Amino acid sequence: MIKLGKLTDYAIAVMGQLVREGIESAHSAHSLSDKTGIPEPTVAKVLKLLSKGNLVVSERGAAGGYKLVKQAEQISIGEIITAIDGPISIVACVDGQHESCAMWGTCPTKGNWDRVNDAIKSALEGVKLTEMLSAPCGKVHDFTKDINVNLA
Repeated sequence: MIKLGKLTDYAIAVMGQLVREGIESAHSAHSLSDKTGIPEPTVAKVLKLLSKGNLVVSERGAAGGYKLVKQAEQISIGEIITAIDGPISIVACVDGQHESCAMWGTCPTKGNWDRVNDAIKSALEGVKLTEMLSAPCGKVHDFTKDINVNLA
């Protein structure tokens, strides 16, 4: 099973709250924690990672805090995942990174995971933050229809 970590889930929630609060003004980790229900130390950690990933910017001062670097419709879920977890790689050997794979020399599928990984990355890059915020609660968007990849 491919599963995203809790920190990534929290990052998407924090980013969503920043959108709801308005991207023009800065918001503190404390206020974002209050509104999302995520513990403040976790929100602070997420914001630091999102800042390193160039998705939010920190402003100092009395009216300081964090705000989005760009519009929500320009931010992909793939960018958020990458900021929190690093590059999207479903197996160790994608994109030529086979040094950590003990089976590389004998693996019958070596080199072919890149296509699968690229399809997943493309799908995640195609989903924008605004789409995550716009679906009504309980309604699931079928993102599989958005994927147009030929794996043959």
